[in-house]
Amino acid sequence: MKAKNKILTLLILSSSTITTTAFINKIIKIKAIRNNYTNQQESHHFQWRLGDIYYRKVGVGKPVLLIHDLNAASSSYEWKELIPLLAENYTVYAVDLLGCGHSEKINTTYTNYLYVQLITDFIKSEIGHRTNVIATGESASIPIMACSNEPDIFDRIMLVNPLDLSEYCKIPGKRARFYKKIVDIPVIGTLLYHIAVSRNFIESEAKKRIFYNQYCITPEWINSYYEAAHLGVSPKSIYASQRCNYTKCNINNALKKINHSIYLIGGAGIDNITEKLDKYKDLNPAIETAFIPETKHLPQLENAKALNELIKTYF
Repeated sequence: MKAKNKILTLLILSSSTITTTAFINKIIKIKAIRNNYTNQQESHHFQWRLGDIYYRKVGVGKPVLLIHDLNAASSSYEWKELIPLLAENYTVYAVDLLGCGHSEKINTTYTNYLYVQLITDFIKSEIGHRTNVIATGESASIPIMACSNEPDIFDRIMLVNPLDLSEYCKIPGKRARFYKKIVDIPVIGTLLYHIAVSRNFIESEAKKRIFYNQYCITPEWINSYYEAAHLGVSPKSIYASQRCNYTKCNINNALKKINHSIYLIGGAGIDNITEKLDKYKDLNPAIETAFIPETKHLPQLENAKALNELIKTYF
């Protein structure tokens, strides 16, 4: 009898804990998205086979596709300072990748191949012309692999602070696969995700890695990234996939193969950025590099005018 009472008590406590945690998760999500910091009135939607893709289209001229960095808090918001400048000379397309921003966030394992298919289909369906592409950070692997597969739909490629080439070679290990399974658990995993994309974490990342100039870390920026990380049905899915290296892909052979013009832009404030980009030139000597002073990971937000001038020079 005592054993049954203990089991019953344990079940009640467990149920109560799960219910409380689910309630906390719900409150966190509601508070994060209630102010609509990242939505834009001039938005468009691409009905892709795996989910609805949100994008902006402005300007007139040769098409330029902007691809934001690949992480749970990123979205086309990172291009907000650059888009008006580019729109003076180009037709600008800025997408929220599947699993990010205002695009659909399906519960799946996101991979580089998935995004290669997305960008290829987007260019064919929504743009319809050879396209210049600019991508940031981990997303740099997407246009490289897509161009390697279908070179005829790409014109020139610019990569802003791409990862070290060795980073793209990482694969999911045992610990990574175990961690992804934990994050995929409905309630507890969601709470872990909310901790991983908390305001404090986003602000800390901004200070350490993203911005050279601390005055760029505004409440609007923090709120926008925090909101983007909580939109949609399953925002934790892209986090788990990216954090556990499912979105990585070895791009070495593709870099050697591509005959298109490739330009690498580095934030001069990043440690060892010159050596990092030189590794790309070792694989493809035709690659050109440039550096923007007093910027780190997102020069498009810190010094959009300087990046715009480089784009006009190269494109």
